[in-house]
Amino acid sequence: MLHDLLIALTMLTNFTLVATHRVQKSIQVAAFQGVLLGFLPLSMGLWRHTHVLLLAAATILVKGWLIPFLLRRAMRQVQIHREVNPYISYTLSLMLCALGTGISLVLAHNLPLKPGDAHGLFVPAALSTLFTGFLLLVSRRKALTQVVGYLVLENGIYLFGMLLVEQMPLLVETGILLDLFVGIFVMGIVINHIRAAFDSTDTLRMAELKD
Repeated sequence: MLHDLLIALTMLTNFTLVATHRVQKSIQVAAFQGVLLGFLPLSMGLWRHTHVLLLAAATILVKGWLIPFLLRRAMRQVQIHREVNPYISYTLSLMLCALGTGISLVLAHNLPLKPGDAHGLFVPAALSTLFTGFLLLVSRRKALTQVVGYLVLENGIYLFGMLLVEQMPLLVETGILLDLFVGIFVMGIVINHIRAAFDSTDTLRMAELKD
């Protein structure tokens, strides 16, 4: 089915995110993942509901264009193009992502879910995307790449919400997108302050701060 294909592509983008060292490519892949998630409720045949259409449009606009636009703008301002010397190597990151995906599949199979959800890819995809976002947050040194990790982490939460998209009010999903936008905005300010203080966006430099 189409929604299974979109979910599978979402899971594949997780591997691309942990494997790339180019910040520009990370932003592009995160934007592509956001567009996939935007089309997901439409592929489930829920386009007849007005609030689902609004949710899909808002997701594509915010995740697929607005936030990536802000991230690319921040990248040009701080002049960071590559993730150098991450805390965890790219090979090990790929192995951990594969391990997290496998654990997500096993865990989803053993969770007490409704019959229709137990055999789908929604829960394993949500869990693996959450894990990928967390992995990017803790394994990368550049603040801008960590912001991408935060975006991917929220994508995992969004996937969980798809299980209840027909019952979930538009206000809840709008609140999630608003939290994400505010989080990205605040982290953008933090990035600029880090660069102003240390002439670098390497979060390891934060260790130089003392009381």
